[in-house]
Amino acid sequence: MKELLTLLEDNQIDVLKQILSEEQPEDIAEFLTLVPEDSLVDVFRLLPKKLALDTFVEMEIEARENLAGQLFEEKYFLDLRPLLAEMEPIDLADFFQEIPKKQLPFVFRLLPRDVAADTFVELDSDLQEVLITAFSDKELQLMMDELFVDDAVDIIEDMPVNIVIRMLKHADKETRETINQILKYPKDSAGSIMTVEYVRFSKDFTVAQAFDKIRKTGIDSETVYTCYVTDDKRELLGVVSARSLMLNSMDTKISEIMETNIVSVEVDTDREVVANEFDKYDFLALPVVDKENRLVGIVTIDDAMDILQEEATEDISKMAAITPTDKPYLKTSVWRLCWNRLPWLLFLMISATFSGMLIEANEATLAFSITLTASIPMLMGTGGNAGGQASATIIRCLAIREVEFGDILRVLWKEFRVSILLGAILSVFCFVKLIVIDGVAENLMIALVISIAMFATVILSKIVGCSLPLLAKKLRLDPAVVANPFITTIVDVLSLVIYCNIAMALL
Repeated sequence: MKELLTLLEDNQIDVLKQILSEEQPEDIAEFLTLVPEDSLVDVFRLLPKKLALDTFVEMEIEARENLAGQLFEEKYFLDLRPLLAEMEPIDLADFFQEIPKKQLPFVFRLLPRDVAADTFVELDSDLQEVLITAFSDKELQLMMDELFVDDAVDIIEDMPVNIVIRMLKHADKETRETINQILKYPKDSAGSIMTVEYVRFSKDFTVAQAFDKIRKTGIDSETVYTCYVTDDKRELLGVVSARSLMLNSMDTKISEIMETNIVSVEVDTDREVVANEFDKYDFLALPVVDKENRLVGIVTIDDAMDILQEEATEDISKMAAITPTDKPYLKTSVWRLCWNRLPWLLFLMISATFSGMLIEANEATLAFSITLTASIPMLMGTGGNAGGQASATIIRCLAIREVEFGDILRVLWKEFRVSILLGAILSVFCFVKLIVIDGVAENLMIALVISIAMFATVILSKIVGCSLPLLAKKLRLDPAVVANPFITTIVDVLSLVIYCNIAMALL
């Protein structure tokens, strides 16, 4: 590699070109990582077309995006086109984020039609809107033909009305009717995320007939790895996998090999429940049925993964006392971020007034020693952290269905025992710290009061922290809403009540 760099530095381009044409793609990809940025495009264009393509495939994702970006900047579009076709849609979406919006439609048109459709789905809604606006009627119609219905629905939900009207106008009649039907389902239901593009058989089909059906309809189906067996009224009778089809003879009846113990969801089932079914059963696809058990669509694993990610993001936002948003952080305006955070901060600020009122009401007791007042932040902070630990644990257990409201007594008993151990350990350390560091050895009663308050605060915090998420779930509220900030506020008030009462009783 050093020899090649020397040839480049000495401007011996013809010799370098000859040597590179005889190297393996993976070696050239490694060499390109050493080439200076300002020479990268020139060196890459020395390669024959086939070798250039093979080398591009061997490059790391970031190196690919960097090279593609430089080819675009230097307007080598003929060189760029075959390279873009080799990139994954999600990587292309990242690459398009860096392209000026005015030039995005031009670069997008370099993609093959099937790659363009898959990439379009991965783009942010603002870039999708830019492209739809720039598309001709013919281009938009071709795009709508390539999109799966569930992807088209996801895009339409994020578009302004004028864009939606134009998209539906250029969809074929069947697709338009299906999109309108899916849009009627509640936003967070299984019906809103399902696709109607799947493979289904009659139970009287043979394996040979099933394969013929897959060849004819599989290209337009979301998945062919899981197929469904229905009767004439579309009632779901069974499920058969591609593996079962391949392992049986061509004359075997579908009714003999289909799985009749079916796990399905109804159209109005919450989408988070649907996603959890994938996690529980390791499905690739899940059938969606109506009240009469008629198959109306399927949900695939890629949609389930998106849902789990969105729900996790939403829960994290709520646990941090932030109103959830669908937009990426860098694309959310400062005013929107401010508004999302302001209501909870106002609520928590006002609720903290109760803590101030308690301190003011017990001013005479706390005035007995400056150490009593100085220890309030330590007690409140420890209590809030202890409650936050318990709530985070239970919220996660609820999310993955390890516990439910019926387990509340078992949870309370377990957390009570944990709090006894933690409270005892922390109170001992607190007592030693007060004597050794804070210098209250001459008044051990003050150290004892604070340590006892620490012990009681930890127990109370753990009990509150584990029980509130379970109660919220029982009341059909989101457990994440009662997480850290909310619990911390409650614990602050209760710990102050305990602290002041202990101090009054013992001092």
